[in-house]
Amino acid sequence: MGAIRQVSPDALPLRRIPPDMVDGLQRVQKPAQKITSILDLDQLIDSVVSEVKHSFGCVEVGVFLHDELRGEMVRADAHGCSLHHRGHRLKIGREGMVGHVASTGTMHYAPDVRLDSYYMACEHATLSEVAIPLKIGDRLVGVFTASHPELDAFPREQLRLLQALCDHIAIAIDNAQCFQSERAARAVLDRDAQEARAIQQALLPKSSPYIPGFMISGRSEPARAVGGDWYDFIPFPDGRLGIVLADVSGKGTAAALLMSATRGIFRSLAEACCTPAEVLTRLNQLLVNDFPAGKFVTMIYGVLEPHTRTLTFANGGHLQPLLIDGGVRFLETERGLPLGLGSGDYSETRVALCPGSKLIFYSDGITEAVNPEEEEYGASRLAEHAAHPTASAVTIVDDVRAYANGSGVRDDATVVFIGVGK
Repeated sequence: MGAIRQVSPDALPLRRIPPDMVDGLQRVQKPAQKITSILDLDQLIDSVVSEVKHSFGCVEVGVFLHDELRGEMVRADAHGCSLHHRGHRLKIGREGMVGHVASTGTMHYAPDVRLDSYYMACEHATLSEVAIPLKIGDRLVGVFTASHPELDAFPREQLRLLQALCDHIAIAIDNAQCFQSERAARAVLDRDAQEARAIQQALLPKSSPYIPGFMISGRSEPARAVGGDWYDFIPFPDGRLGIVLADVSGKGTAAALLMSATRGIFRSLAEACCTPAEVLTRLNQLLVNDFPAGKFVTMIYGVLEPHTRTLTFANGGHLQPLLIDGGVRFLETERGLPLGLGSGDYSETRVALCPGSKLIFYSDGITEAVNPEEEEYGASRLAEHAAHPTASAVTIVDDVRAYANGSGVRDDATVVFIGVGK
């Protein structure tokens, strides 16, 4: 066997590319590069039509999209021929060169349209026309057409160039259609989420209750469009006020649905004027039977007696309420599992509210919010802010959001603030 002779690339003869081939490649390259960056379908098709029409001197260029459900091709370019405008439909396999190509999946070239049985008149100046399928694999995306005022105006090399360009067009159209579908689906989801948010916000108190000698406020900010936190004020005929804050496990729509169901049951029990412990006990019995496995609600429910300045509450697995009355205390209860997990009873704690004192119910979205350094807001910062003379539920939530710098509020954040006048 003879030795293999090494040849320097510089020694190889250069193959000359025909000038018409260079010109053709340049004419294809420009529109191909431009269309690959366009995701708006209408803009893409208008760009394809104008670029090809200008580059190849065509009298008319068209793009038809495949309507699979109706078995038709739909004209998609906004500047169609003088007879067939945007939205014009052709039956696949029955009408025109477009219908024929959509049926066969292969290119059809009519060097003289006057002699072609598939040609359907569009522009009077047209003498030759080509229709090329736009396909992704075996899937038909559409059909591209180009018409010229000269006979046999598309030589073989030019047809090959157009076919290569149509490969780019098919991919670009498919990408744009996917983007359009995803954007439409996202718009529907966003609209549904906003409607759900509006409904959930309507379930919250419209205003703070007015009770002489007390400053009571509430605020809830879901981490997503909707959430699993909820608070409410329930006035009783004898002047007492029921105050509740609850947090369903999980986030988003599922938590919001469970919270809505919990709210309806809770209000019917609370309005029967039972004690806080009795309300939570009965509510738990109902939720144990109704809640999906692993789902639960933490809830704190208290009844304020303005005349005696006392509040009696029961706690179902919720965070300990914060009391500021010269010192800082987190109030414990003897018994109280989260609601929906299993059978149990609930104890009550009675708190005397002296003039100038403050009592705060809050969800874990408050204390567990983190700053960019992943440091939690924490109970001590909550107590420090709540002790400020102008503190309220609104200022607490705003302070938490500022601390988290808009990105660290990972759970629903809810506060009920009860201040006692001096």
